[in-house]
Amino acid sequence: MRLALAEAEEAHAHADVPIGAIVVDAAGEVIGRGHNEREKTGDPTAHAEVLAIRAAAEHVGEWRLTGCTLVVTLEPCTMCAGAIVLSRLDRLVFAAYDDKAGAVGSLWDVVRDRRLNHRPEVVSGVMADEAGSLLRDFFNGHRS
Repeated sequence: MRLALAEAEEAHAHADVPIGAIVVDAAGEVIGRGHNEREKTGDPTAHAEVLAIRAAAEHVGEWRLTGCTLVVTLEPCTMCAGAIVLSRLDRLVFAAYDDKAGAVGSLWDVVRDRRLNHRPEVVSGVMADEAGSLLRDFFNGHRS
């Protein structure tokens, strides 16, 4: 999670919402990294999770990320939750819940929907205070 938080700091550096993500393979090697780049690129799909998943798929050489874990600083939204399911990640680890847009238990629970053909293991609340503090500081700075 510390590596994902470092990615979140990168997003903050270019005025994006500080969310970071990494993908690790079964051996624990980081094979994908990402942080929000919506403001930087003007791409509405440039969420940390999507960018990390894309990088990991490129590293592996295919779209299936079986055996891999996504670690992200905020509960994924519906788009990212869908990408997690579709990429066949084995595990999702996230820090803070997102009561406004979360799709892994807050508003919806896309990744554990029994109607889907893949359901990753979910671990939540890892370093939630640190991730939440980073987000609060960012938004407080933007509201001032």
